[in-house]
Amino acid sequence: QVQLVESGGGLVQAGGSLRLSCAASGRTFSDYSMGWFRQAPGKEREFVAAVSRSGTITRYADSVKGRFTISRDNAKNTMSLQMNSLKPEDTGVYYCAADLSIVLTVSPDYWGQGTQVTVSS
Repeated sequence: QVQLVESGGGLVQAGGSLRLSCAASGRTFSDYSMGWFRQAPGKEREFVAAVSRSGTITRYADSVKGRFTISRDNAKNTMSLQMNSLKPEDTGVYYCAADLSIVLTVSPDYWGQGTQVTVSS
């Protein structure tokens, strides 16, 4: 079992940047594939980005590709999401997620509590 805590959300103007962080505790961090999901008001939760257990392979939703960068530091049990060129449609609650798998699934085993990201126009 692993516990996940997100931080770094906030209010930013369109075109600005934010960096989200996820701190993990409980079991060996490197056993988990990691990633981020987000949920806007009235919409379903959607995949944003994922990183492999080694940190060498990443994948992104088409809507954020080229603007967001996911990374992890297994020595510090942390994962980050650097978000640049933010758009109002990026607004939502961002959730850190973890899976006991080599690949992050659509239904991760563990979730953080979420952190609010609001992008104003």
